[in-house]
Amino acid sequence: MKVSRSFRSFACALSGLAFVVCVAESRVTEAGEAAIHLGDARRIAFERNWDLLAARANVDLADAQRLIARELPNPTVSLSTTKIPSNGNPASTRLGNSLIHRSYDSVIAFNQLIEIGGKRGARKASALAGSQGANARLAEARRQLELAVNTAYVGVLSAEEQARVLRTSAASLRQEAAIAETRVRAGDLSLADRDQITISADRLELDAQRAESDARTARIQLETLLGDPAPQGQVMLADTLAELASLPEAKLPGSARFDLFNRPDVVAAETDVRKAQADLRLQKAMRIPDPTILAQYEREPPDQSDSVGFGFSFPLPLFNLNRGNISAAQAALGQAEIRARQAAANAQADVAVAEHELTTARERKNRFEKDIAPRSAAITATVRYAYQKGGASLIDLLSAERNDNDIRIALATATSEYVTAQAAYAAAISDLERHQRTQSLSIPAKP
Repeated sequence: MKVSRSFRSFACALSGLAFVVCVAESRVTEAGEAAIHLGDARRIAFERNWDLLAARANVDLADAQRLIARELPNPTVSLSTTKIPSNGNPASTRLGNSLIHRSYDSVIAFNQLIEIGGKRGARKASALAGSQGANARLAEARRQLELAVNTAYVGVLSAEEQARVLRTSAASLRQEAAIAETRVRAGDLSLADRDQITISADRLELDAQRAESDARTARIQLETLLGDPAPQGQVMLADTLAELASLPEAKLPGSARFDLFNRPDVVAAETDVRKAQADLRLQKAMRIPDPTILAQYEREPPDQSDSVGFGFSFPLPLFNLNRGNISAAQAALGQAEIRARQAAANAQADVAVAEHELTTARERKNRFEKDIAPRSAAITATVRYAYQKGGASLIDLLSAERNDNDIRIALATATSEYVTAQAAYAAAISDLERHQRTQSLSIPAKP
């Protein structure tokens, strides 16, 4: 579909098309549609993905909790007037009959709750840990989203490459079928052999259609990750499997092993422990009653002089010692500590598995690319030439074509697995600082 410049400018205002046509550094295909690179796809996902936007909202909620934790309790003020005559007798005094000179007993009082025992400090520590945990979970959501976008992008390329291989093979068999038609007329080949070639070409075209359908499904999944409100599978990709496979692999910094305690999911689990510890301190502090300071002013003319009074009150901890909440906080702390240890173990296992899978995928791709695929192509070309000259049977040709198809598809699969393994390894060793450094560039700040 041809897209004019004016239409492209208009489409930039539409959220559903912006992720396709408004990408910097994008490449335009022959059909006139904007194609996005893998880096573009990640950037768009960081700006528009629904889960990431929700994680950003959780950060805002956690920051609001920090504001709440810093706030002091408000004082209360009360005003009461008593000794108002109910039998109709005047309440005026020798001072006069104005409101302040009548013989009413008027009291204005101020009450202020004072938190003691470290309650406010524990509440602030809990809110701070909650905010740090929300930021770490945002970074973890970015880490998982980056891996998902990489995997979906490679999935589209893999399906497209399989479809291309099958289409190429089908076209090759169509040429063989044309040659076979000539040989049938010359009496050198039977109609059954010619039909068998045609049937094989038809089957390859059907397999190619299925691969193209898989590619369309993969595009829809990719568009969903990119936050497209109406994914239709129309996104065009600018990179190829070969280009992505040629990119340098992620490396651990220096000679040290991976610092698993700096990975976002591990950091989030550790902040949960700190938050649970602060919550436990808060519940223990709740056993200490908070006093309420009282100050009042009383006026009762004309015989009683104005007076002031002071006092304080606090609940007596006789029946409720907050045991239930303390036990619940202790249980929550135990769970948080177990999850933190589990997160650290999972991070270490992720790195080990990703490292092993990357090594295996690299070796598999290299063997297919440098050894198996070239030998298969050479054998197929030899058999095809021999068949055209009458030196090979139809069964030999079809078998060679089928084997070569399997090898080329296996090469595409091995390449996609290698690129995916690269992304998985990069995600496994990804630390919190890297995501926090790029967070402000990829997620719009609040207005």
